[in-house]
Amino acid sequence: MAVVTITNENFEEEVLKSEIPVLLDFWADWCGPCKMMSPVVDELAEELAGKVKVGKVNVDEEAALALKYQIMSIPTLVVMKHGVCEGKSIGLQNKDEVLELLAIEE
Repeated sequence: MAVVTITNENFEEEVLKSEIPVLLDFWADWCGPCKMMSPVVDELAEELAGKVKVGKVNVDEEAALALKYQIMSIPTLVVMKHGVCEGKSIGLQNKDEVLELLAIEE
């Protein structure tokens, strides 16, 4: 499953109404650590297809979503399950750390 670009317009459908957990990557073009995080997020999107939906939120374009979820630093990963924030990690994470964050779902 490809990474979904999350916007204010599709947030409810893609995240809040999702039947499976959603991993949100809050990022920006100018953010070096975000660029380093991106391949990890993309890899997990492929590996966890059907089990976890992976979405990216550009904080410059979707400032309202970043504000709503109190994103103060990027990259920030947020795990959503049935519309509820179940976990959050701030800063560059390796693949194992992201998998550990997702483990709260099990």
